[in-house]
Amino acid sequence: MTDQKRNEERLTINKEFESFDAFIREYVTNISKTGVFVRTQTPLPIGTKVNLCFSVITDTVETIEGVGEVVRVETNPSGMGVVFRELSTYSRNLLDKLLVRR
Repeated sequence: MTDQKRNEERLTINKEFESFDAFIREYVTNISKTGVFVRTQTPLPIGTKVNLCFSVITDTVETIEGVGEVVRVETNPSGMGVVFRELSTYSRNLLDKLLVRR
C-alpha cells in the first residue's frame, strides 16, 4: 500500500471567532458519536471536507479536533450536518466521555 498525499482542500470551521457575532452565526450543536450539526448562515455544499476544531465542556473546557464531511444541509435552523471522518484518539476518547455523561 502506498502513502497518498491528500489533494483535497479542506476548510476549517468553528476554530476561532473574531467577534461574538461570528460565534452566534456559526457554532456546533447536537454532537453525537458520529458527527455534529454546525449552525451557520452559509452552509457548505454536501461532500465538502472540513477541519473541525471546537470546544466542549467536561470538567474543564476541552477541544475536539478532526476531519469531517458535510452530509446534509438544513434551512430551519440554517446549518449543516457534518460526519466525523477522522478524529485523534484523544478527541475520540473525549467524545466518548462526553456522551457517557449525557
